[in-house]
Amino acid sequence: MNGKIHLKNMVFYGYHGHLAEENSLGQRFMIDLVMTLDIAEATRTDNLQSTVDYVKVYGICRQILEHDRVKLLETLANHLIDRILEACPRVTKVEITIKKPSVPMDGVLDYVAVETSKER
Repeated sequence: MNGKIHLKNMVFYGYHGHLAEENSLGQRFMIDLVMTLDIAEATRTDNLQSTVDYVKVYGICRQILEHDRVKLLETLANHLIDRILEACPRVTKVEITIKKPSVPMDGVLDYVAVETSKER
């Protein structure tokens, strides 16, 4: 039985971006994450060891967003996906959207976002 675990609108403060201001001032990033996995064993055992510990996944996201530094949202998304797949062997697919609401540009918009996914 396949299932999906969602972590929606996680917010972290990080220093990612191409421009010098983004690297020195930092900004908020909002992350939506969906992990696909077989949840049959978890439904039978009612045991955390049979599924994905989403607190652990949140910690991985926090560590990368708050401590790593990259220029592109695409690179950031790939780092997150790879670390989650590495840390969570039950996960077969990770889908991620990274939103950057404070884009330093001459214009008005809610956010810029990158959406991507990777399967084992």
